[in-house]
Amino acid sequence: MNIRTVSFDHPDAVKLNDEVQAEYHVRYGDGGDATPLDVSDFQPPNGVYLIAYDESDRPLATGGWRTQDKNAEGNEDGDAELKRMYVVAEARGRGLARRMLAALEEDARTAGRVRMVLETGDEQPEAIGLYTSSGYEPCTKFGHYRFHESSRCYAKAL
Repeated sequence: MNIRTVSFDHPDAVKLNDEVQAEYHVRYGDGGDATPLDVSDFQPPNGVYLIAYDESDRPLATGGWRTQDKNAEGNEDGDAELKRMYVVAEARGRGLARRMLAALEEDARTAGRVRMVLETGDEQPEAIGLYTSSGYEPCTKFGHYRFHESSRCYAKAL
């Protein structure tokens, strides 16, 4: 697997983002994740967006983090917010998500962020399992979905 830094508007990033949004629709029955995101959110030093490619240069997994500091949505100074973690269905179960998560954590740590935070939902038990087995613990809800019953928020010191 080859992990590359790309722009959030790179064609492969757009394709995988469309796939994860379709999966959210199946799991939650709505229009997908409505969290406001901008290409600039993932431009260093404010964040990064990564895609993992196989040996045939096919995009298999994606994820990004963006800088968050103390704000009205519940973030704290030094936060790096994990966004758009996704592995295509046919590549699941091979450890790609765990490798992507580790790469994102290392990049955020190198950028001076002190805590990685994420929001997921109760219809994503695989994601919750990945995060809790990687040292993430429940935290105070933050972000766009902080008032939603199905929202689950986690944090890990970097």
